[in-house]
Amino acid sequence: METEFLIATLFNLGVNLLYTVVALVIAVVALTWVDRKLLKDVDIQQQLQNGNIAVAIFASTVLLFVALIVSFGLKG
Repeated sequence: METEFLIATLFNLGVNLLYTVVALVIAVVALTWVDRKLLKDVDIQQQLQNGNIAVAIFASTVLLFVALIVSFGLKG
């Protein structure tokens, strides 16, 4: 009984780690796409280095929305 529980726990851990990696990759790709396609005239990295808080809020909001979409998609 204990070995079955351990195997199931490790399997669930592996699946959750895989979902996490997939979600992170999708989030990075989506933010890169938004940066290159939608914000051609705005250099997010330069604006962040200049201390532009609005750009930081925008970038984090995009990441949050992508995370929500990916999490709902992975739940099935």
